[in-house]
Amino acid sequence: MAKLKPEKLMILFEELAEKMGINIVQGKGDFHGGMCSLNDESYIVLNKLKPIDQRLGVLVREFSKLNLKNMFVQPVLREYIMDTQQELL
Repeated sequence: MAKLKPEKLMILFEELAEKMGINIVQGKGDFHGGMCSLNDESYIVLNKLKPIDQRLGVLVREFSKLNLKNMFVQPVLREYIMDTQQELL
């Protein structure tokens, strides 16, 4: 499968998050990022100061914890999640 640019992967993650009712928030600070819940809403917080590959790594880590089996995920994004998840192990 064709390798996508990191910016396009970020857009695909944002679209998936929207379908799943998850808010992606990018902020600046001294943190790694991850998923949290506040007032019954789910958020994935990304550190804007980190390189895009690290932000994508946070998204892979958090989305790989979720049940995506019955959710349509763009095949290229599903493959990216699975491949990157293996690298992170």
